[in-house]
Amino acid sequence: MVAEEQRKNVTSEQKPIRILVADDHPLLREGIAALIGAEPDMQLVGEAATGREALAQFKLKHPDVTLMDLQMPEMGGIEAIVAIRESFPNARVVVLTTYTGDIQVLRALRAGARGYLLKGRVNTELLEVIRAVHRGQKRIPPEIAAELADHAAEDDLSPREIDVLRLIASGNSNKEIAARLLITEETVKNHVTHILAKLGANDRTHAVTTAIKRGFIQL
Repeated sequence: MVAEEQRKNVTSEQKPIRILVADDHPLLREGIAALIGAEPDMQLVGEAATGREALAQFKLKHPDVTLMDLQMPEMGGIEAIVAIRESFPNARVVVLTTYTGDIQVLRALRAGARGYLLKGRVNTELLEVIRAVHRGQKRIPPEIAAELADHAAEDDLSPREIDVLRLIASGNSNKEIAARLLITEETVKNHVTHILAKLGANDRTHAVTTAIKRGFIQL
């Protein structure tokens, strides 16, 4: 209750937290705008529907906290975070996503994200996450942090192994993959062996389902 009263008693001298939201779903942006609009200590200063728009809006508005979707047209969220932090290394970004895979989380954190929030929890947790990140804290859901810890010691898939895995997921045989990637069929077999070992998978189908769950690939 004390924290709630403090929030309500924001004085005119205190500057509100300036927020940029980047998501390609208008309804989600509208919902977030409504949440932020009801808070006296927050102000929505910009919206973007693509990663490129997010980068342009950030450069124009210099928000305190940016809410960034991962899957957007033209430029994805992770690429946008990297681009923003190249010019503004102190940028504070919260990732909004439907994906729980540890690889997506890890890539976002490596890019410089300070918070990670599942879209299904926006109504209940977004405002607290924004305030925490604005204070300089990090926010990652406990279950996602646990998943990160579970896979911390495992080897990451190489870019070429991910290429092979995507083609496996599309139903290509080793011969077809070799032709598509301009490599030998024996090389493809070696990649598949390494993929199965790294993912702890029993077969190709198991490897694909595991890779999707963890966020290595999306269908």
